[in-house]
Amino acid sequence: MSRFGASILDADGHQLTREERAFFRDVNPFGFILFARNIGTEAQVARLCDQLRDAVGREAPITIDQEGGRVQRLRAPLWREWLPPLEQAELAGENAARSFYLRFRLIAHELKRCGIDSNCAPMLDIAFTETHPFLKNRCYGTDIAAIAEIGAAASRGMLDGGVLPVAKHIPGHGRAVADSHFELPSVDIGREELIATDGAPFAALKDCPMGMTAHILYPQIDERPAT
Repeated sequence: MSRFGASILDADGHQLTREERAFFRDVNPFGFILFARNIGTEAQVARLCDQLRDAVGREAPITIDQEGGRVQRLRAPLWREWLPPLEQAELAGENAARSFYLRFRLIAHELKRCGIDSNCAPMLDIAFTETHPFLKNRCYGTDIAAIAEIGAAASRGMLDGGVLPVAKHIPGHGRAVADSHFELPSVDIGREELIATDGAPFAALKDCPMGMTAHILYPQIDERPAT
């Protein structure tokens, strides 16, 4: 059993250093995540994935943030660029779910070619009027049922391409008016309302293989953030 439990760790650059290899071998994390600093070419990323798995001696999952739009680590000219999710959903209208299936099926194909077998998507947060700009155009819409349908289609697209989806940001980040990368958002909402609204798309995708929590404080529920 790893002393880091079910942690997901990251590397500093395009290849592992001797120190990183030894560290990962020692702590044996559940898996790894790649960031922009880890991305060069397809062949380089594939080598890095091999190095990460070799360090722990098993087929550890390797994930990435490849939502498309503003948040994607694999970028042109080597990989496809995508519209912001909210813009695509609005343009596609009643065909939004099908369009997101195809979007994430193509993303899965690109990820697998690099050795990446997980993706931090779909994003099931609801877009509210007050949603912080860092998040808003990454959302799939304002309607709970439509978000769940699009999210399920995105998940199927990834799974059909051999990539594990990670539903985020549980239990919902849309009401936050601050960027949780820089400060702790506080959302003044009760448990029942939170479950019935923000939490509903996650309940609809309860069979998603993995999930990511939101770094948000809900003072009516707990004195500590959800993470």
